[in-house]
Amino acid sequence: MKIKNDRDGIGAIGFDLFNTLVFAKEHTLDEAMEQMIRSLRQSGFDIDEEAFDEHYDTIVAWHIERSRESGKETHNQFWICDTLNRLGNRLPPDDPRIAAAVEAYFSAFYPNVRLIPGTKAMLKELQERFHLGLLSNFTHAPAARKILTILDIDNYFTAVVISGETGYRKPHSRVFNALSDGLSEKKERIIFVGDDPEADLIGALKSGLSPVWMTYARDRSLPFTSGVFSENTENPDNDIPRIASWEDFLAFLNAQS
Repeated sequence: MKIKNDRDGIGAIGFDLFNTLVFAKEHTLDEAMEQMIRSLRQSGFDIDEEAFDEHYDTIVAWHIERSRESGKETHNQFWICDTLNRLGNRLPPDDPRIAAAVEAYFSAFYPNVRLIPGTKAMLKELQERFHLGLLSNFTHAPAARKILTILDIDNYFTAVVISGETGYRKPHSRVFNALSDGLSEKKERIIFVGDDPEADLIGALKSGLSPVWMTYARDRSLPFTSGVFSENTENPDNDIPRIASWEDFLAFLNAQS
């Protein structure tokens, strides 16, 4: 797949977040669940962890399947609410105790997220040549924005699109359209870099962007924090460029002239 560079067509680059720019340390999701259950117990719920986990897994899978079918984003508050109600409670999703549990869950991410090596230097270099954007499938947008701030990369992006704010998630075309609008660029002038074949690569391709497959996390078997939303785990098109580091990506861009 031949992609034009900034001198003859490409004006912007969009990036996925998790396992593209950043990754979560091993056991982050386990810690998140522990902190969520601890919060619920502190709020007065009598939680049997084994029963909670069993119902939670079933309910999350149901919500994820509905999200995959519709393209609409789901949210952790509904997962928690439905689980608690399955266990005999009668709660609305906006119960403040559920909101506290959501915050507790994502608080486990903040000390455990790391930049993929070379990310900040890459963003700094490309910011001088392109408009940069972020498009992330992340259910709880405040947590995603806090992660960007903690890692000190929030100022590199002209546009930040998070599924938890838009109500839709990749591969739905609405979020790619939102990225294009935020960057003030036509979709055919945008490269999109991501790790998820279904959400990032197929989504970008069908929406008119030029995808690039980032395999740093996959090659190292790093935790896939959002992988439960995707069914396709293979490269959908051998013509899609594949990179394993930001050095690869910079070399790829420079070779496009």
